[in-house]
Amino acid sequence: MIKITLPDGSIREYEKGTSAHQIALSISEGLARNVLAAVVDGEVWDASRPIEHDASLKLLTWNDADGKSTFWHSSAHLLAEALEALYPGTKFGIGPAIETGFYYDVDFGEHQISSDDFKKIEDKIIELAKTKSEYSRKSVSKAEALKYFEEKGDEYKLDLIKDLEDGKITFYTQGNFTDLCRGPHIPNTGFIKAVKLMNVAGAYWRGDESRKQLTRIYGVTFPKQSELTEYLQMIEEAKKRDHRKLGKELELFTFSEKVGMGLPLWLPKGTALRERLVNFLQKAQQKAGYDQVITPHIGHKNLYVTSGHYDKYGADSFQPIKTPQEGEEFFLKPMNCPHHCEIYKSKPRSYKDLPVRLAEFGTVYRYEQSGELHGLTRVRGFTQDDAHLFCRPDQVKEEFKKVIDLVLYVFKALGFENYTAQVSLRDPENKAKYIGSDENWQLAEQAIVEAAEEKGLPTVVELGEAAFYGPKLDFMVKDALGRKWQLGTIQVDYNLPERFELEYTGSDNQKHRPVMIHRAPFGSLERFVAVLIEHCAGNFPLWLTPEQFIVLPISEKFEDYGKKVLESLNNSDIRGLIDLRDEKIGRKIRDAEIKKLPYMLIIGEKEMQEGMVSVRKHGEGDKGSMTLEEFQNHLQQEIII
Repeated sequence: MIKITLPDGSIREYEKGTSAHQIALSISEGLARNVLAAVVDGEVWDASRPIEHDASLKLLTWNDADGKSTFWHSSAHLLAEALEALYPGTKFGIGPAIETGFYYDVDFGEHQISSDDFKKIEDKIIELAKTKSEYSRKSVSKAEALKYFEEKGDEYKLDLIKDLEDGKITFYTQGNFTDLCRGPHIPNTGFIKAVKLMNVAGAYWRGDESRKQLTRIYGVTFPKQSELTEYLQMIEEAKKRDHRKLGKELELFTFSEKVGMGLPLWLPKGTALRERLVNFLQKAQQKAGYDQVITPHIGHKNLYVTSGHYDKYGADSFQPIKTPQEGEEFFLKPMNCPHHCEIYKSKPRSYKDLPVRLAEFGTVYRYEQSGELHGLTRVRGFTQDDAHLFCRPDQVKEEFKKVIDLVLYVFKALGFENYTAQVSLRDPENKAKYIGSDENWQLAEQAIVEAAEEKGLPTVVELGEAAFYGPKLDFMVKDALGRKWQLGTIQVDYNLPERFELEYTGSDNQKHRPVMIHRAPFGSLERFVAVLIEHCAGNFPLWLTPEQFIVLPISEKFEDYGKKVLESLNNSDIRGLIDLRDEKIGRKIRDAEIKKLPYMLIIGEKEMQEGMVSVRKHGEGDKGSMTLEEFQNHLQQEIII
């Protein structure tokens, strides 16, 4: 018999070789029908795989992230089976699950595939799914694996097998299709009820531009047709909210090929919005005891050699800036933290001086590949709301908790209510990726975990997601469409203080190393604005929006009164403009709605005679007549954050 520990801590005994599916059956037939896979001792397994030893077990359904990933990876295999049936001779690269579905890299040979072929392929996938073919796992030797794909003539699988260790190679078969795969997979194809192929693109084999370009087909599947329908509706809504589209329509930012790819140009309205975000956070930071600093856009190469950024990013960043002095090299600043270390080091520090909190809206530069650039979310020059706290070890947890409070304050003010705090730790199996001692890493990780627990944050733990110099707490925010974004981040760092030999004099009159906390509630202004645009569909909170109202005179004879209304409200620090075009009022209202101006003040004969304005709110319609004082008070109540 073996002992199985379930997530609630209960322990059940089963015969050796019992599968997760059989365990699910012993609990509930309804549960068993929905089990897609299982986590056995922290590793995702097929639900049908026999368990031969005492183990912890978590059953995975569609509601679990690992359950969805298994479902979508299995769907990639089903896509491959459909393609092989429809296009004989097709060869296959890799077909992983991704955050929203899956893809498969395919060599179609002489066949040309486009989105026009999607319907035929989708129909074949559903036809195969209805056979309810089991996903069967088989361990094979390296020789067997090579022989199989040599006979099949698939050079891509042979290329993959060369890198695999003999004794750890598995095949999966469903229906008439066998693939090289470590799994896991769902029990059978019958779970897949709805499919949509999303797009087709080119992808070089193994990301190497010198190798053949394959066809990458993206798709998504669901266990219910209704869920696919909802997903496609969400995709359509996301297109309407695309920050690139709205950024252009609202005149917030632009890009220029002459300036350079991935280097945004902020237009006046976007600059005003951005500056209000900066001022908002600066006020909060000032109250929290931060000191504002400014550092250069470049730094000497030795600065980044000392920090470790050169070794990690140097080859993939902008190339050095050479000066007339032989051997002297500078870099565009990829990070603000090395500069802040030097500011800390500019004078002696006592334990009584700590914590030192240095904040900067610092623009940094990183050379992203052109194919990875995407609007404001992936750029080559961006401004971080960066701050670095230098504190004593006994202050770390308390300072970390204060930063959490600041991040949550920002989220609340901007309407981000659905978030998870991701505790990003070091990969224990690959410590070579990181710098610093095991002792320092353990101290840093413990501080983050305890601070998150004490603040009552909803958390998930992710191994291998830490920065190379320390663990971090990443805030994963869900927007109005349920999409997940990584925004605010807080990191504990014992390593840079050692590299820069930072010190303070302790109460024992001895020299000690401070601990460094990196934090950025926005992450970067560019990315944050992009997410905010899509979250609120361009309908910004009233305190943030570039223009809070527009005056709409019905005809030319009411323009003078309209100008007085505009001047009066502008003098009260309420931002707005007036539409003096020779257009009908209906057209003016429609245009104001398209521009997402929060309030429209319509002025005609009655309003002018009574000293009033007729108020309409964007997306809501008529709000009645108000005096300017009433309207001003109404806005000020809404602006409170």
